[in-house]
Amino acid sequence: MSRQMVRPGGRSARVQAAVHTAVRELESEVGRDALTVPLVAQRAGVTPSTIYRRWGDLTELLSDVAVERLRPDTAPGDHGGLASDLTAWAEQFLDEMASPAGRAYIRDALLGDPDGGNAGRCSAYAADQIDVILTRAAGRGEGTPDAETVIDRVVAPLMYRILFRPAGLDTAYARGLVAELLGAVGPDGR
Repeated sequence: MSRQMVRPGGRSARVQAAVHTAVRELESEVGRDALTVPLVAQRAGVTPSTIYRRWGDLTELLSDVAVERLRPDTAPGDHGGLASDLTAWAEQFLDEMASPAGRAYIRDALLGDPDGGNAGRCSAYAADQIDVILTRAAGRGEGTPDAETVIDRVVAPLMYRILFRPAGLDTAYARGLVAELLGAVGPDGR
């Protein structure tokens, strides 16, 4: 397990929160290119060795901060049905991930991720959100695809386009992916 995946409590949690806050503040004040471990440590009120011991280097620290910033703040909205819930979620996901800040967080999350743990955490965030939507729809008696199918048919193409072919990417594309998925799945979830 990588160092940045540890979910600390107590003093360790306070150190993590202070360092993350310092990174976010300094990024907005001096810009990303001016960030250094000593500068972050000074702002956070810790020693540089604390950051090196916990995160390894600035790249891994930025990766950890990015993963936390990619974590959704709220549950997906309830719009009354699977199609509307999943469409609204896909549009919001696209909007957030395709923004300049979203792309930077994705880049940072993956750049400082030698073992793939951060990618797994980001994937779990999306899967958890999808599970909420699918569970809610099933509770209403709607047929639903499984979460992996949604990831393969909606999330994966969105991420590919966001990262490698962003030209012309818009909410109509996200809506189309959901419509294709649900049209292919059918009303009984198969």
